[in-house]
Amino acid sequence: MSPKEVAMKIADRILNTTTYDFKNVKTGEEYNSVKGIPVNQDVKVVSKYTQWHYTNGVTNMALMELGNKLGDLKYEKYVLKNMNFVFNEGNLEFFRKQYDQAFKDGGWEAIRKLSWHMIFRAKRLDDNGPMGASLIELQLKYPHKSFLNYINETASHLNYAEPRLVDGTIARIWPHENTIWADDAFMAISFLSRMGKLTADSKYYDDAANQVLNYTRYLWCPEKSIYYHCYHTDNKEHGVAHWSRANGWVFMAQADLLAVLPKEHPLREELLRNFRQQASGVARYQGKNGLWHQLLDKEDSYEEITGTAMFVFGIAKGVKEGWLHPDFIYVAEQGLKGMMRLISDQGDVKGICVGTGIMLHWHIIIIVRCKKMIQWERDRYYVLLLK
Repeated sequence: MSPKEVAMKIADRILNTTTYDFKNVKTGEEYNSVKGIPVNQDVKVVSKYTQWHYTNGVTNMALMELGNKLGDLKYEKYVLKNMNFVFNEGNLEFFRKQYDQAFKDGGWEAIRKLSWHMIFRAKRLDDNGPMGASLIELQLKYPHKSFLNYINETASHLNYAEPRLVDGTIARIWPHENTIWADDAFMAISFLSRMGKLTADSKYYDDAANQVLNYTRYLWCPEKSIYYHCYHTDNKEHGVAHWSRANGWVFMAQADLLAVLPKEHPLREELLRNFRQQASGVARYQGKNGLWHQLLDKEDSYEEITGTAMFVFGIAKGVKEGWLHPDFIYVAEQGLKGMMRLISDQGDVKGICVGTGIMLHWHIIIIVRCKKMIQWERDRYYVLLLK
């Protein structure tokens, strides 16, 4: 199959397997709507594609972009259906009450077990960044008051409540206070760049541009020309790993921003230099099969597809937009060929790294150095490691 056919097969399977119902996981009882039923902590959303999670935000944006490329409205209509399911069909009130009750009884730990808790929690960018960004894309085509309300709430959170360093760099309060995670470059900038497009307010572009440059200042490794996964501001130490997907998040964030940043923006040229710097650094670590490794500088770590996809996307877009020299397209082409070898004709994808917190990387580096462990089923081991 061609890359286009593979993309459509994966996208169509998402559309065809998404359900819009709820289930009491204790009794097995199912509901088409939770509007008006008594609050019960055991009631959950069934489909993983209607959960409020950053992975679905990225999926939503990808589906809408695919629809634009194909001229097929069914993909954006799917995203619209999902968002209406959340905001406009009377279900949200139930989960708000469920959340309030769980938080009162058990605090932060209790709410993590609930569906849609990340809508109400707004505690970190994973809760509202990419999902909010995908909602902006939808709002531009299908404006609705409920969508705009959530978008504005997210903007207010980013402006006034998100943890930041004194210089404005977005940080996390875990596992050390004021730790900078490369992941958050995309979690924040995907939203900020689109907020600039939605409102034409330059403050969002300014913030997004400064995030890119500040993240580079804190996380860039000049000796290896790639990013670290994190930086702890309290002990002034970097995380040990140059994780592929962490570098991918930064790369995609820059491409997202450059695509909408006004041509006359005062930081545009510096951002272009920064993007080209990362593209050159990333290219040198491409493996012989066109793929990038889970740890970019460790050839004995496995070939990983999500980081590869991010680099292929960023480089191809960079060439198309004229940000990169045309010769870079060869890197993207080889990366795409490598990805196709990890995707079956049924659209099954392998070589995917699970979500990786910064405290796991010490263990991962030990694992990739141990040849016996390399022979284990990696996916199973990483799930065990997360537990």
